[in-house]
Amino acid sequence: MNMIEIPVKYLTILSKRAIINERCKMRIGLFDSGIGGLTVLKKLLKKYPQNDYIYYGDTLNVPYGNKSKKELLELAQRDIAFLLAKSVDLIIIACGTVSTNCLKELRKNYQIPLISIVEPTIDYLNSTNYRHIAVIATSATIDSHIFKNNLKSSVYEIKTPELVPIIESNNYDKLASTLEVYLKKYRYQLDALVLGCTHYPTIKEEIKHILNDNTKIIDMADYIEIANEGNGTLSIYFSKIDACIINNTQRIIDCPKKIIKVIDKAEN
Repeated sequence: MNMIEIPVKYLTILSKRAIINERCKMRIGLFDSGIGGLTVLKKLLKKYPQNDYIYYGDTLNVPYGNKSKKELLELAQRDIAFLLAKSVDLIIIACGTVSTNCLKELRKNYQIPLISIVEPTIDYLNSTNYRHIAVIATSATIDSHIFKNNLKSSVYEIKTPELVPIIESNNYDKLASTLEVYLKKYRYQLDALVLGCTHYPTIKEEIKHILNDNTKIIDMADYIEIANEGNGTLSIYFSKIDACIINNTQRIIDCPKKIIKVIDKAEN
């Protein structure tokens, strides 16, 4: 297993779905299909620079959005097993596809608290007066209809399967034209647009260019709450690593290159 180690302050998670004693120092795990979950991490570090945090990106198997539910469950169980081996106390599923397709089954199989990136977002949206909401996400997330089935507003579901490969490869030549195809018909119809995949905040500005200025962009990471204090290190692991992944990690969480150390060896 390849790892990037980045010294940071500790992080502890509080959520509507899992309230943690604010006096406890926790080891928090987070996983995603690749680099997308780093957008969640970035928000946590900026808002609440506290407690112990371990990130796992399954870059060997990205993208998850085109996988069957059986495949998703198997991959998620491997991701969780990796984090459990690191003695985490709480796991955030920072993958929209896994959160929308596998949460119920995973919670039946594990006693450790599993925090979905999607549930707090749905709670927030149902507290607003937004009447017309669109969700852009992977095909698997859209096919779950979790937003449409749980939001009180009118919901437009938009499959955007080409975006994760563009973001993971850091090849943005076709990004503008791809977004135009996906979003132009909704330009003047929306009160809010949900970034239903954690990869998508990395292209938030490009998405804004397509939409009306009055459309609220919903980043699911904004609705995870955090508390507690401490000192420690953040470890970021990937199942496959290359220069593009390292560059994306530096870009997304805005960390100085000199504090990143790549350990190129297998880890149990």
